[in-house]
Amino acid sequence: MRHERSTLPTPTSSSSFWHSEPNEFLIGHRTTEELPTEADIVIVGSGITGTSAARYLAEDERAKGKSVVLLEAREACWGATGRNGGHCQPLLFDRSAEVAAFEMKNVHAVRSYIKKNNVPCEWRDVSGCRSFWTEQVMNEAEKELAHLETISPELRSLVTVIRDKDELKKHRVSPEAVGATLSRGAASLWPYKLITFMLERLIKAGQLNLQTNTPVDKITSVDGKHILHTERGSISAKNVILATNGYTSALLPHFADLVVPVRGEMSALLPPKGSTILPDSHGMVAALGQPANNDDYLVQRPFEGVPNPRGHLMFGGGRGAGHLPTIGVSDDSIIDEDSAAYLRGALLKILELDGETEGLKELEAVGQWTGIMGYSRDNHPWVGQVPDQKGLWLSGGYTGHGMPNTTLCASAVVEMLLGEEAGQDLTALQTQMVQSGDIPSSYLLTKERIEKARTLLTVYQQDTQGIHMNGVV
Repeated sequence: MRHERSTLPTPTSSSSFWHSEPNEFLIGHRTTEELPTEADIVIVGSGITGTSAARYLAEDERAKGKSVVLLEAREACWGATGRNGGHCQPLLFDRSAEVAAFEMKNVHAVRSYIKKNNVPCEWRDVSGCRSFWTEQVMNEAEKELAHLETISPELRSLVTVIRDKDELKKHRVSPEAVGATLSRGAASLWPYKLITFMLERLIKAGQLNLQTNTPVDKITSVDGKHILHTERGSISAKNVILATNGYTSALLPHFADLVVPVRGEMSALLPPKGSTILPDSHGMVAALGQPANNDDYLVQRPFEGVPNPRGHLMFGGGRGAGHLPTIGVSDDSIIDEDSAAYLRGALLKILELDGETEGLKELEAVGQWTGIMGYSRDNHPWVGQVPDQKGLWLSGGYTGHGMPNTTLCASAVVEMLLGEEAGQDLTALQTQMVQSGDIPSSYLLTKERIEKARTLLTVYQQDTQGIHMNGVV
């Protein structure tokens, strides 16, 4: 199957629980009434990647005096970051040690910004509990951990394996599970509140011009400048950062087979009456007959000390239970009722929820919605300058695993952009960044990597053949 280009974000979208407390300053926000005709740097997309890029530009002396405009197709943070699972969990044994270390570093960077600025976004440090529901997937996890022990004992020491049924119960996992892993360094949060805090602060400090409800239709290039065309006029810039993830191929058609939109399902469920907060965040692998290459994922909101403190169970996944197409789909206005029904009922079977569960067949959903992930053909994000398009930068393709990657991927793109502007050789700079752990070598966007990725099965083929691609948002 040949992947078609993604569409632009749909004008209307399903209603995410994370938008139930909107940032009033940012709704409908346009820093200037008219769209500027030019800027030094234009960012497309106001999720965690685009907003983090704007923040790193604002913090860097080399960008002082440069005008930065951020274009968003819908309201601020209305795409994947405003729809995801609120799950910030580094995967320590599914990737190379280089990637695992980068994800740990990324979670630390997010944590330290939130603590330093006292961001009210419900950040909670937890352990990441991944339960495995068939002997086969449990064995695979144990093999990967044995390999991690040989290449990075330090990372391996952060993961505990649980097979004892009583121990599983302590982590509220049903003893029906084969086993689980417990990884240190995970967290849960309200992502929309973090991003809108950052955006509001940048705008009020005069460091960013945000233009919401301004979709970019296409990008053309003339005389070393990129022209971004919108229904409100055009804006040109020497440097453009695409923080468009699943929607990337709408603007970069030749990336249609490299970053593919995939629709995921999310829910906000009320816990049983009288229940207490789960100690961990959760990922479930092959639970209740779900395909082993699509994890379900769960975090829980607080019961106290926050607005609307009802301990909502923020549960996503259920792709295997759905009947609507998801791969190559960039419309998040639609909900798959079968996936939604799975999400309402599954936690009563796979977790040991406390409180009044007697007779409960499903949990009450106060929110059910979808979001668009960007699946990468070689399972790694694409970070860097688009080949043969000087000044056009990309960071996207997180394969449903953006929260532990995006912040430092945005930092890396800004470092590359400003470094090249200052006359540094981009290849040499990237080599240096890989050596210092600022970006994994497997994330760098190069011609060679594009060619190599095109020798792999397509995202659609990998999915239908059950090859593991994250789906942990």
